[in-house]
Amino acid sequence: MENIVGKIKAKSGFIIDMDGVIYHGNKLLPGIPEFLKWLEDSGKKFLFLTNSSERSPRELHEKLMRLGLDVGEEHFYTSALATAGFLASQKPNGSAFIIGDAGLIHAMYSFGYTINNVNPDYVVVGDTRNYNFENIRTAVNLVLRGARLIGANPDISGPVENGIIPSTKALIAPIEIATGKKAYFVGKPNPLMMRIALKKLMVNREDTIVIGDRMDTDVRCGLESELDTLLVLSGITSREEVNNFPYQPQYILNGIIDLV
Repeated sequence: MENIVGKIKAKSGFIIDMDGVIYHGNKLLPGIPEFLKWLEDSGKKFLFLTNSSERSPRELHEKLMRLGLDVGEEHFYTSALATAGFLASQKPNGSAFIIGDAGLIHAMYSFGYTINNVNPDYVVVGDTRNYNFENIRTAVNLVLRGARLIGANPDISGPVENGIIPSTKALIAPIEIATGKKAYFVGKPNPLMMRIALKKLMVNREDTIVIGDRMDTDVRCGLESELDTLLVLSGITSREEVNNFPYQPQYILNGIIDLV
């Protein structure tokens, strides 16, 4: 155990998932304040890389402030920003019909996109609590008329204080089924997210580790980007489920608290 912790702590860069790793909903997980203090005191470079598209970096900063942690906005990168950046590179100053919350909408605006429910270039779906039949009906018909279908992340569900909630892949499924069109997902495990994270950290792959709670996104994304991976069992994946996957993480710990 000490040997594993020592190898992890020797890394210079840390790419850290949020839901299931540092909190469940509005409940901070054990050991997080001590871990963040160690990161800063040790001069480590770190980035919170989240598939959640609901909140902007500023809102994530404020959420952690409410939980008693002061982490600058520059330490957050979301699937909403990755999605907006990707679409802006594909079609600059385009338009989209969006099913999602403020984080996704603000990200699209920040990259020069406009909202369009008549003839958009894209239908973009992200995490949202405001999910209704009218939006699905509109999205289906726009996709059938030629709009391309984009998902901010391929997560099926996410952890909260009292269980799980449906995430983007579950929310986008009715549109895929009704139209016969498959969505393109930008968030993890798409290596695009990891490449952007490495550029932001300015750390070599060999000196960086990915910390996450999901085998299908965090671990897979790290492996496909040639990064070491640490799976924590404080979120979605249990130890028994790890063997269901044809690939394995470099390290497995019960939670961040094992590092402190």
